[in-house]
Amino acid sequence: MFWHSLRQKFFCLLLSSLLFLAFVPPAYALPQEKTVGKIESVASFNGAMPTGVTVSQRGRIFVNFPRWGDKVDYTVAEIVRGKAVAYPNAKFNRPQKDQSKSLVSVQSVVVDPLDRLWILDTGSIQFAPTAYGGPKLIGINLKQNRIFKTILFPQDVALPTTYLNDIRFDLRRGKAGMAFITDSSGNGANAIIVVDLDSGKSWRRLNDHPSTKAEPNFLPVVEGQPLMNRPPDKPPSPITIGADGIAISADGKQLFYCNLAGRRLYSVSVDALVDEKLSDKEVAATVQDLGDKGGASDGLESDAQNRVYLTNYEHNAILRRSPDGMYETVVHDPRVLWADTLSVANDGYLYFIANQLHRQPQFHQKKDLREKPYSLFRTRINAKPVLLR
Repeated sequence: MFWHSLRQKFFCLLLSSLLFLAFVPPAYALPQEKTVGKIESVASFNGAMPTGVTVSQRGRIFVNFPRWGDKVDYTVAEIVRGKAVAYPNAKFNRPQKDQSKSLVSVQSVVVDPLDRLWILDTGSIQFAPTAYGGPKLIGINLKQNRIFKTILFPQDVALPTTYLNDIRFDLRRGKAGMAFITDSSGNGANAIIVVDLDSGKSWRRLNDHPSTKAEPNFLPVVEGQPLMNRPPDKPPSPITIGADGIAISADGKQLFYCNLAGRRLYSVSVDALVDEKLSDKEVAATVQDLGDKGGASDGLESDAQNRVYLTNYEHNAILRRSPDGMYETVVHDPRVLWADTLSVANDGYLYFIANQLHRQPQFHQKKDLREKPYSLFRTRINAKPVLLR
């Protein structure tokens, strides 16, 4: 009788559970991850990890692969029929004893308002100290695929600790225009580097200024996990990468920038940056803290409507900031695993690299968690690039 009663109670409990599950209202269902913005695959990479992308006014696409530890056959490439091809040629992509004569390790490629490609060479393999001739800026005429300018940075501008990261242009200033570069060093002074494209002269601004430095004890969370430097034989330490993303306003008056290790957006007067007569203190007085941007960013970009695009590597997203300071989500997608560099193109698309940077071995006790291929995506934004010329 006891076992019979127990069986009856069991079956009654089972039946009631099944009936409950059958009539659970939709509100109790587990939420599905929502996506925002349609992204399209442009190219994929099964070799080295890319960081930068840029698109010419005629639709040519260029990418770069820094020498951080992967096997890198070429550090700059053009996407031809969906495949990466060494650019401008394979020989120039092989480091030479004289570092000024070839590409060492390129972090960024950017097409300027005159549709010329500029290659920003860090001169640093695996973040080693730089030497004169390595850190440089190379201009290429895309009509002829020919180098027309090479600017070498002196060692008081590109310091031994310097890591040249990203670059923007205003070609209306001076005889041939000005360029602005972030020094994102993880173990040295950070700054904005200003370059006179005519004379080749360059100088540092906001050197070691709080706005260009990593936030102390910064702790991002990516894919639900705290991201820190995690060597196998030492305790974890915070990421200390400073000024990284950079963008210029549509009127050329403000330069926007952010630290990779931080969640705030800053701007500084371009007039102040280019005026060599101003003191560092006077330039710093024009810095504006534009507030928290909703997450940490790697790359920045701007469009002709004076809106700023920001990657958000903590949330698999890309945001857009309007001139009134309001933010909106352009892309949110689980495939956007560490959006790195952004490029607004003439075709109305925003191109971006997703390279899983946070899965590299140095963040996981030498375990490489990246899963190939890496991706180049685009999303339609119906906007045009800034053309300061």
